[in-house]
Amino acid sequence: MKSYIYSFFILLLLGSYGCSIPRSVINPIQDTPSQYRGLANADTSSIGKLPIKDFFANQSIKQLLDSAIERNIDLQIALKNIDAANLLLKRARMGNLPQLNLQVTANSSRPSENSLNGLSASQFLRTSHIEDFNANLALTWEADIWGKISKQKEAAYATYLQTEEAKKAVQTRVVAMVATGFYQLLLLDAQLVIAKKNVLLTDSTLKMVSKQFDAGQVTLLAVQQTEAQLLSASQLIPQLTQAISVQENALSELTGKFPTAIERKTTLAELEIPTQLAVGVPATLLAVRPDVRSVELGLKIANAKVGVANASMYPSLTITATGGLNSFKASNWFNIPASLFGVVGGGIVQPIFNRRELRTQFELAKVEREKSVLLFRQSVIQAVVEVANEQSKLENLQTEFGIAQNRVKTLKSAVKNADLLFKSGMANYLEVITAQSNLLQGELDLASLKTAQLNASVGLYRALGGGWQ
Repeated sequence: MKSYIYSFFILLLLGSYGCSIPRSVINPIQDTPSQYRGLANADTSSIGKLPIKDFFANQSIKQLLDSAIERNIDLQIALKNIDAANLLLKRARMGNLPQLNLQVTANSSRPSENSLNGLSASQFLRTSHIEDFNANLALTWEADIWGKISKQKEAAYATYLQTEEAKKAVQTRVVAMVATGFYQLLLLDAQLVIAKKNVLLTDSTLKMVSKQFDAGQVTLLAVQQTEAQLLSASQLIPQLTQAISVQENALSELTGKFPTAIERKTTLAELEIPTQLAVGVPATLLAVRPDVRSVELGLKIANAKVGVANASMYPSLTITATGGLNSFKASNWFNIPASLFGVVGGGIVQPIFNRRELRTQFELAKVEREKSVLLFRQSVIQAVVEVANEQSKLENLQTEFGIAQNRVKTLKSAVKNADLLFKSGMANYLEVITAQSNLLQGELDLASLKTAQLNASVGLYRALGGGWQ
C-alpha cells in the first residue's frame, strides 16, 4: 500500500515540476480618469443609467423603439445566441458529475471444435455454442483536483454573460439608429415644408418680375433668372419626397416590418433640444456599457482558459465502477445474487511525452490573456473618447445653433426689406433672388443643426451605455 502512495506523490512531483498556478487578472486598468475631458466636479449620475422610456419623451419615438426591441431581426438573433450559450452553460455545470452508462449485451459464438475454446466448451459445458449475457451500469468520475473543471464552468458562465452583453450592445445600437432615423425623418419633413414655402415666395416674386417685364421696366433676363430660381427651389421637393420614402423604409426595416409609412405625431420644431445631460464619471462605463462589459468578460474567459491549460499538465485522477448481471445462460441471467458482479478501479494519468504540446497550449493561453487585457484597456479608452467627443459636439452645436437662429432672423428681415425695396424700385431682382436663396439655405441649415443636436444627445446616451435598460 505504501508503494502505491509513494508512486502517487512521485507522479504529483513530476506533474508540478516547472508549473505553477497562474494568478487571475482581477483589475488590469488602474488609471481610469476621474473626470471626462473638459468637465470638472461631475457627480456619478449619468443619463446612461436612464431607462429608454425615461430618456425619450416623445411618444412616437417610444412606439418605434418598442416595436424595434420586440421585432428587430438582429436582436432576435442575439436572443438565440443567448439560448445557445445557456445550453452550453448547463452542460458545463454537469462537468464534475459522474458519467453513468447502461450497457446490455448478448453474445453467441461457435468456436472451432479443434480450438482450445471449442474443446473446453464441448468438454465442460457439453455444448458447441458459447453464450454470454451481460447487463451493467458503468460509472466514471474525474476528481477536480487542480480546478480544471471549475475553470471550464467559469469560462462557460462568462461566455453566457458575454452573449447577454452582446445582446445589450445590439439593442443600444438599434435604439440609437431608430432614434436618429426618426429625427432624420422629421428633418426631411421640415426641409420639405421650407422648400414648399420658398417655392411660393419665389413664385410671387416671379409674378412681380413678369409684370415689370410687361411694363418694360426689366429685361427678359430678369424673368429668366427668377424663373430659374423657382425651378431650383421646386427641384428640392421631389428630392426630399424620395428621401422621406427611403427613410421610412429604413425605419420599417429596423422595426422588423416590410416598407410602410411611419406615423409621426410631431414636427421637428415641436421637439425640445436636451440641454443638461449628466455624464457621470468614466468609472461608471465599466459597469454600464455593454461592449466594455463584453470585453471584460472575454478577459475572464481567457483567464479561465489559462487555468484549464495549466491544470492539463497535472495528473488526473479517474475513478471507475462497473456492476451488473452476467451469465452464460439466458435462463440464469437474472439469478440473483449468483449473476451479480462488480468492478471498482482508479487511475492516475500524468502526461509525460506530450508535455511540450501541453506547455505550448499553456503559454498560448497566457498570450491570449495578455491580448484580452490590451483589448479591455482599448475598449475603455475608446468608450471614454466617445463620451468626450459627443459631449464636445453637443456643446459646440448649441453655440452654432444659436448663431444660426440669429442668421435666419436677419435673413427673414432681409427678404422683407428686399421685397419692399423691389416694389418701390429701390432694389433690383438680383437682390431679391439672393435674399430668398440665402433664407432658404439658412432655414435648411437651422433645421439640420437642430437635428444634429438631437442626434448628438442620442450619441451621448449610447456612449454612456444607455439604450438597453
